[in-house]
Amino acid sequence: MNITIHYTFLPHTDAEAALGFYRDTLGFEVRKDVGYDGMRWITVGPVDQPGTSIVLHPPAADPGVTDEERRTILELIAKGAYAAVTLATDDLDGLFARLEAAGADVVQEPIDQDYGVRDCAFRDPAGNLIRVNQLT
Repeated sequence: MNITIHYTFLPHTDAEAALGFYRDTLGFEVRKDVGYDGMRWITVGPVDQPGTSIVLHPPAADPGVTDEERRTILELIAKGAYAAVTLATDDLDGLFARLEAAGADVVQEPIDQDYGVRDCAFRDPAGNLIRVNQLT
């Protein structure tokens, strides 16, 4: 039995800013861009990995979420405490330089961690924490 990760979900608070970041800065391809009732779900992913995608979704779109809960969710997203994803690259320093030049919100410059990983971290336009590991 083979199990893979097909989709993961991250909230966005500005669809155009999310597109600019994931498509233009990270270089992901847009696989779907679906609108419904004034909201957008955008599916992106690495060009050479068609089976793995990130769905950028409107936060708290569930009609069962109260206004107070929606405010709390938006506050957590803005702090980077709501959702996160870890990516990997064979050129951490090159990717970091590209992200920094594009004005990404840097959380941590590339560093060799005590637990054996070299990584960096930044936030996407919504505030989601994005960590990037160096592939060995």
